[in-house]
Amino acid sequence: MSYAVGALLNSAVPVEVENGVKPIRDGYKWRLLLAYDGTHYAGWQYQLSPPTVQCTVEKALIQATKLQRKDLCLVGASRTDTGVHAWGQVAHFVTPFNYDTLEELHAALNGILPSDIRVREISPASAKFHARFSAKSKIYHYKIYNDTIMDPFQRHFAYHSVYKLNSAIMREAAKYFVGKHDFSAFANASRNDRVIDPVKHILRFDVKEMGALLQLEVEGSGFLYRQVRNMVALLLQIGKEAIPPDIVPHILASRDRTELAKYSLSAPPHGLCLVSINYDESHLLPPQGCPANSFGRHHTIRKCKVPFT
Repeated sequence: MSYAVGALLNSAVPVEVENGVKPIRDGYKWRLLLAYDGTHYAGWQYQLSPPTVQCTVEKALIQATKLQRKDLCLVGASRTDTGVHAWGQVAHFVTPFNYDTLEELHAALNGILPSDIRVREISPASAKFHARFSAKSKIYHYKIYNDTIMDPFQRHFAYHSVYKLNSAIMREAAKYFVGKHDFSAFANASRNDRVIDPVKHILRFDVKEMGALLQLEVEGSGFLYRQVRNMVALLLQIGKEAIPPDIVPHILASRDRTELAKYSLSAPPHGLCLVSINYDESHLLPPQGCPANSFGRHHTIRKCKVPFT
């Protein structure tokens, strides 16, 4: 592994710990862009059994950097739930040393990680960048395969609806979610004791048809626990024409999870994917003296001499 100790890129790197944020001196911060198939994982958040994505990534980082978990302080942007996938998850970690190049670390991590988790990019991060707190918006896709027979190649990544869905009515209903609302009615009880603001800003909610596949795309400032899956579940009922589109503002106004439960249950996790996270551009500026971003590298074959004349 190639690294060099030099002038510090980040003095007093802020690192999240269990009871808040504490500064770590003499640290360098690194940003990871991750993709994973969440089928066999109990979500992102760290726990040893059953395995989570964070736990698996940390084990790879420990092996590649020779540091301990408490030193790496890995933080993810979104705590995706059990069975949920990601194409654009972002995380950051810190090291006490600087790297000359990130390509070797990148190759090492993907060599250690199982094939259902990939590091798409590694880049140096400034001291003020935080994978979660610097995020301005997140984009999720929920895929629904709407045909009588399920495509077996989509079975792990799309929910199968044998009911013919009215996409135009779903599109009309989705518009009611756009804007700033109290989404208490669309949130399951949180898994932790943090006080969470139930008011979220939904920037857009699109329903796109791609043959038999319906793709629901939602972008928001943030989301409550299972909020996206609960919104999708209601849209599925509306798409079946079991309830009218204007039920959405009624449930939003109730701010009561039991009101939503009268009409729908949460949609299954395997149709959901975290696609991308948008950040404050000023937080993405690289620090001085840092190595270039690593996007992976292609292997090449050296030309050999023809064994005859």
